[in-house]
Amino acid sequence: MTTAPRRANILFATLESGGTFTPALTVARRLIEAGHRVRIMSDRCNADESRASGAGFTAWTRAPGRPDRSPATDIMRDWEAASPIEGFQRLIARILCGPALAYGQDLMDALAREPADLVVGSDMLLGVTAACEALGQRHAILTANLSLFPLPGVPSLGVGLAPARTDADRALHDAIAADCTALFDQGLPALNAARAAFNLPHLDHVADQAHRAQRILLGTSRAFDFAPAILPERVRYVGPQLGTPAWAAPWVSPWPEGDARPLLLVGFSTTFQDHGAVLQRVMDAAATLPVRVLVTLGGAIQAASLRAPANAVLVDSAPHDELMSDAAIVVTHGGHGTVLRALRHHRPMLVIPHGRDQADNAVRVTDRGAGLALAANAEPAEIHAALGRLLDEPAFRAAAGKLGRAVAADADGSAVLDEIAALLAPVTAPRHHRTLLAV
Repeated sequence: MTTAPRRANILFATLESGGTFTPALTVARRLIEAGHRVRIMSDRCNADESRASGAGFTAWTRAPGRPDRSPATDIMRDWEAASPIEGFQRLIARILCGPALAYGQDLMDALAREPADLVVGSDMLLGVTAACEALGQRHAILTANLSLFPLPGVPSLGVGLAPARTDADRALHDAIAADCTALFDQGLPALNAARAAFNLPHLDHVADQAHRAQRILLGTSRAFDFAPAILPERVRYVGPQLGTPAWAAPWVSPWPEGDARPLLLVGFSTTFQDHGAVLQRVMDAAATLPVRVLVTLGGAIQAASLRAPANAVLVDSAPHDELMSDAAIVVTHGGHGTVLRALRHHRPMLVIPHGRDQADNAVRVTDRGAGLALAANAEPAEIHAALGRLLDEPAFRAAAGKLGRAVAADADGSAVLDEIAALLAPVTAPRHHRTLLAV
């Protein structure tokens, strides 16, 4: 292990976007426990949780920032998108590239107030990476899930592709990768405008900005991903960072201790994705099964908008680790954190993706036989049949256990602190004490 400075100053630059913040905070906590000084730059709604961890906190000012986690303050509002492509276009225009200059300026201001030995940014904040490049500031990208940008040998994100196994598959994957690059490159004008303001040369592709970081730390399990044998030089898998959010409420079971009915844990997005109707269909499908159903709403959907059957209980939040240790099945939208946590507990899943990276997480479950996937518009009869299979066929649990053991090994053996230590030693003085904005 590389020896790091006894007390480094590390700045995390992240955002509130569903499962993005908790993994960054998980790593920040580990660094604080190791004796480092950590500051977090994020949306104002993350201030209390950041400070409770022992980190300092700075809010975005020029850049978009959410004062709370309500649907009204959501920046992307991708549930309004007419297609998955439009959803990604919103990400590019509203977070990834559109406000790149604003994110970069905010970061420069924070570093001018207090220098950092290392900046750890998000793959969704390319303005942060551009600002660090301009300053000569050491920086890494920590992802909260699979690689957002195409990697050689890995199916492109957003489509739910299984690994290429034939020449026809490989040709299809190459074509989709080219389409994904072209889609991301719709943000080039805004990103290159930010780079020009920082006196940096133009890029040919948006994804090139991410590879300007000293490291891209993939916060997922190599065993879960369709990982290639050889990664690009700067890319590392560091395992899933599965910390528990501070807002998860304590759990007291409403069912009698001797209730032997299997538990179905239903956990969908903590951000609003207009998924109330899907939750209702899941409950309707499970209503006639001999099961207990616990639905965690995550603050995104109001309980009053749903009709709970007699065997279901709705709560705003609950500790998923505790519940998954007792659950027979996890029903989820396919968010990375929920899927990896369920696997760590060896739980088979029914995945009902709504967009974003969820279809990609779903295919990594189904391709290994660890669960089933249905479309977001699946009817109760389809959901009922899938739940019945997951309850009755032991092969799903066996496959989830096999994959889950590998995921747990990647999580428990995470090299994230070693990778950060390698970037901290030796430390050179960053150049962020001068103004770099073009006139």
